Amino acid sequence: MSSKTSTIAEESAPRSVRADAQRNIDTLLRTALEVFETSGVDAPVREIAQKAGVGIGTIYRHFPKRSDLVVAALCSEVDICADTGVELAATLDAGKALTAWIDHYVQFVTKRRGLAAVLNSGEPAFKAVPSYFLQRLRPVVQDLLDAAIASGEIRAGIQADELLCAVGALCGPLECPEPPDAWRLMALFIDGLRYGAGARVLK
Repeated sequence: MSSKTSTIAEESAPRSVRADAQRNIDTLLRTALEVFETSGVDAPVREIAQKAGVGIGTIYRHFPKRSDLVVAALCSEVDICADTGVELAATLDAGKALTAWIDHYVQFVTKRRGLAAVLNSGEPAFKAVPSYFLQRLRPVVQDLLDAAIASGEIRAGIQADELLCAVGALCGPLECPEPPDAWRLMALFIDGLRYGAGARVLK
């Protein structure tokens, strides 16, 4: 999890203590996401603590309110998405980096549909998450897009917000008897990005 989403230990604490605390928090947040996804955000905090292997006091020490835990858990996954984009850009060709990141983002969107509904509920406690989402992902995605455009892999004029919203819409629940597979829809979407590569900027 990025340091942007938590302050785990005091600066004066020994390095080993800080590392242990960070591992505990990372485990706690991953477990909380799993429990929230299956049992809802009102799941007992004790259940999360037991599954994470930490004391219930650890949860309340770092996250005094349940909403604090929900927000931190979601933000930790947003951090992973952003960090993954940076890593892919540094290790793969531009076109492959973009498609690999879209694949990762599809997994994130489809896996956390239940929590997405909670965050879109208008609850004031969760209002900071959408802006954090854009703050972390927008520059990373735009860098991936710009590199792929410069290399001639995809068409020009695609903005980060367009990609983020399009993937979210395509992977959202569809009201039809037999919804198409999200991965097939994303393959078609990526084909659309590639169509007309090298052409003039979209208006």
